[in-house]
This record gives sequence, C-alpha cells and structure tokens, in this order.
Amino acid sequence: MEFNLADKTKLDFDNTLASNNEIKIMEKYTIVDVRTVTEFSEGNVEGSINIPLQEVVDREAEVMSLEQPIMFCCASGGRSGQATQYFKSKGLNCENGGGWLEVNEMLEN
Repeated sequence: MEFNLADKTKLDFDNTLASNNEIKIMEKYTIVDVRTVTEFSEGNVEGSINIPLQEVVDREAEVMSLEQPIMFCCASGGRSGQATQYFKSKGLNCENGGGWLEVNEMLEN
C-alpha cells in the first residue's frame, strides 16, 4: 500500500480526550510510534513500540496482533494518520494520537 500524506487525519484531543476519565482510558492503549528508528531513539513515549511507517505494511501481522485499542503517533500526526487510516480499513481498533509529544503530555497529566 502506498501512503498519501494528503489523506492524513488527526485525532482531536479536545473532543476525544476531554476529561480525566478519558485520559485514564488512554493509558489502556498500546502506543505505536511510526517515526523512523533514529527519530524514535531521540525521544519517545515510555512503553511505546517503534514500527516505522515505511514498515507497517510488511509488519501488518505484528501490528494486528498487538493488544487493542492501538494509538499511533509520530512527530506531528501526519504519518500516524496514514497508519491509522490504513489499519482502520483492515478493521483494527485504533486512533491517531498525533505527535508523540502530545501523547506523552497527556499521559503525564
């Protein structure tokens, strides 16, 4: 599958994770960071799994076997949006968390 950055989606934290109870629910997500290995090594959400976007199709079975729901993240939400769109089309229970720093901040609060 070829990913199209123009088709990116972004999770709206204001509408989706508005309350403390919803933030607690977020802690149940398996977080998959789709940035490159180099980007991931420079900082990431504690406990997240790194599967670079260019590898997600080849590693589809691995992603599908992860505990759901899954939250994808990247640097700004573009690549994670592409991964989310792809895996939702495969029936995976997943969301686009946007940038990893945003996800990290939500988990720390």
